[in-house]
Amino acid sequence: MRLAFWRARKGKALVERAVSKSKPERKPDQARVEASPAPAALRRASVESGDIDLHALGAALVRKRGWIIMPTVLALVASVAAVNLVTPRYKSESRILIDGRENVFLRPNSDRTEERQALDAEAVTSQVQLVLSRDLAREIIKKNKLAERPEFDPVLQGISPLKSLAALVGIGRDPFSMTPEERVLDAYYDRLQAYAVDKSRVIVVDFQSADPELAARVSNSIAEGYLVLQQNARQDQARNASQWLAGEIENLRKKVSEAEAKVEDFRSKSSLFVGTNNTTLSNQQMGEVNTQLNNARALKADAESKARLIREMLQSGKPIEASEVVNSELMRRLSEQRVTLRAQLAEQSSTLLGNHPRIKELKAQLGDLDNQIRDEAAKISRALENDARIASGRVDSLSTSLEQLKKQATSTNGQDVQLRALEREAKAQRDLLETYLAKYREANTRETIDTAPTDGRIISRAIVSNTLAYPKKLPIVLIATLATLLLSSGLVVTGELLSQTAPRTSPAAAPAQAAVRHEPVVAPVVEDAAPLQPEVAPDARPVEFAEIERLAERLRSAGAATRKVVVLGTAAGGDITLSTLTLARHLARDARVVVVDLAATSPTIAAISVDPMAPGLAELMQGEASFAQVITRDKLSRLHLVMAGRPGFDRSLLQSPRVTLAIDALLRAYDHVLIDAGAASDLPAELLTTNACAVVVPDASMAPDARASMSEELKAVGFTEVTMLTRPVQPPGAAEAPRVVAA
Repeated sequence: MRLAFWRARKGKALVERAVSKSKPERKPDQARVEASPAPAALRRASVESGDIDLHALGAALVRKRGWIIMPTVLALVASVAAVNLVTPRYKSESRILIDGRENVFLRPNSDRTEERQALDAEAVTSQVQLVLSRDLAREIIKKNKLAERPEFDPVLQGISPLKSLAALVGIGRDPFSMTPEERVLDAYYDRLQAYAVDKSRVIVVDFQSADPELAARVSNSIAEGYLVLQQNARQDQARNASQWLAGEIENLRKKVSEAEAKVEDFRSKSSLFVGTNNTTLSNQQMGEVNTQLNNARALKADAESKARLIREMLQSGKPIEASEVVNSELMRRLSEQRVTLRAQLAEQSSTLLGNHPRIKELKAQLGDLDNQIRDEAAKISRALENDARIASGRVDSLSTSLEQLKKQATSTNGQDVQLRALEREAKAQRDLLETYLAKYREANTRETIDTAPTDGRIISRAIVSNTLAYPKKLPIVLIATLATLLLSSGLVVTGELLSQTAPRTSPAAAPAQAAVRHEPVVAPVVEDAAPLQPEVAPDARPVEFAEIERLAERLRSAGAATRKVVVLGTAAGGDITLSTLTLARHLARDARVVVVDLAATSPTIAAISVDPMAPGLAELMQGEASFAQVITRDKLSRLHLVMAGRPGFDRSLLQSPRVTLAIDALLRAYDHVLIDAGAASDLPAELLTTNACAVVVPDASMAPDARASMSEELKAVGFTEVTMLTRPVQPPGAAEAPRVVAA
């Protein structure tokens, strides 16, 4: 928007020069009369053209400065008086750190090794609400005797008539209709402010009062009361836990006694007594018998093997060297005598012959000793065989006992299972009782502690402040004064603007206008004015554009039946593409529209795309591109474009059944899918006709009967609706020049 004072200064000479050139033969008096009202005319012209006359606004502000200064001064005086009449308040602040600390020695034994997690922002906010709780507020009011102060209970000092009148009209609450507790609580919460410091676990407690000492005392009382409230809550929790555990322990003791009694009763009835190593007597006996049986079998095998070995030695005539034979006392004496006789025989044989009686006697004694040795070995063998027979009998008797014990154990297995189930139940009840007893002792100990740990601690106590917190005199006075100044100035400016834009009719000028000779009016010339743009007359719009617009409106109103539109025909490929794009841009004004180029006969779609080298359906069919890559945008509209493929692609890829799936996917995402099919010479009929309406772009020279025949054939092929355009959209150079109306 061009400013009026700029036009009045730089455009005045140009206007006068233009007027003087158009009327060179005016008289001096007439020129003087016509030149005098030029500034006023310019101002009227600027107002009528929508420009703002800042000179006029400034003059109005100066002229009506009294209407601005007087309210501003009054607001200044009133604000100063108001801030001095309001009862001042002083604020004190205390800070509490929520650190979740707890004495590790006061925790349960199972939790001492665990690290406590830090409090989150929601937990800190919850603690702020605890500071603002009504229970804590009642304790603070009672402790500091706030109900006895007129500052917190206005009824004590009387209600002003102004407040009573405001309560009657519903502006405020009537103090007499409220209970004393409600009045004190309202005043308390009006002066209290508690909030959490950002990115920390610190809670700030602010309290205001007309008495600075009271403000500090109440702020500290709130912080201390908050900690006491937490301690009481923990002690109440421990007390409730100990009471509940005491009742549960009594019940569990009865259950444990009953369960153990059932175990012993069942064991006595089933004779499932427990021996050493916590095993039943039957199992213990079975183990002992099995051990004895193994020992008997070992003795039997040992005796049999020794007897067999001695017998084999006797039968073979070999010297008997078994340990049982050698270790025998008799065999040892016989062996010694044999050695002695052999020594004597050797001695006598050195002097006597073999037939000597002494030699024969010694040989006879030696043979008798050998027979005695063999007889003794045979006795030992027979003794070992008898031991083997005895061990075999013991093995048989122990085997019989073991089988009997096995049968007895088999018969008692079911009872043993029941006994173990009863023992498990008794053990579970006993373990639960021991756990509850430990928890009861811990809860009872925590209950008796005088000072329970809290989740916070006071890190900053409130002090008495002499700085005024309310009202902020200087900011209030400045804001009130500036607001009044701006408001009064705005009212003056608004009135001036309304007066400038209001229509003006001069009674004296009306008859003069009737007598003035009508002469051509020359528009003011401005040196930097933009060139005038030709305006197309309404009747000069091409017929095909109006037809396309009507078709777009009809498709838009038809709804889901016209979501898939196939544009084909007999015109040149570029004409079909231009018609498709024109129709699509009309539809894209208030819908989501995509154009799919299946003809690929015109470079127009690539030229208007933001990415001319984007992949198309051919690359999508080959798996070289995704849906997001093949969809591009129109440079001049909200239209989306899908090209057939990059230059030189194989058109046989467009006959793939996957192209139909791609079109269906686009129909789910867009309101309208326009397919530029060109002449549709090599495209599958199912791809084009399924749930689609056709728009035919005929050649301009096509006969009417041929158009009607083509429409019937397309309906017979499967199109739900066929629209025949009168003529295709021509390129800008081929259309007739539109008629232009001069501005």
